[in-house]
Amino acid sequence: MRGVAVKIEMTDRRRNELLKRLEVSFRISHEGDGTPTRMKVREQLASKLDVDMDRVYVKRLQTKTGTWITVGEANIYDTVQQALSIEPKHIILRNSPREEGEGEEA
Repeated sequence: MRGVAVKIEMTDRRRNELLKRLEVSFRISHEGDGTPTRMKVREQLASKLDVDMDRVYVKRLQTKTGTWITVGEANIYDTVQQALSIEPKHIILRNSPREEGEGEEA
């Protein structure tokens, strides 16, 4: 981000004992800047929830047209192994750091 304040607000959180994860819905205010990257959102969620970033997987990000508000959903697993065994491959790939030279997907 270019120094613009990005504020994440949790709108819902539920514990899923069967899958050993916390499922959160959130709202991001990013006035004056574009939609934050998945990596930036993962970092901020991990920091806010005081967990390791490798356990956080952003499932969905959607910016409302004409606004600086993005809503999304993420899963925070008890262990990295649990996440890798449950999350679909495309979600794991979307949440992986990009190789140098690749475009960043929001």
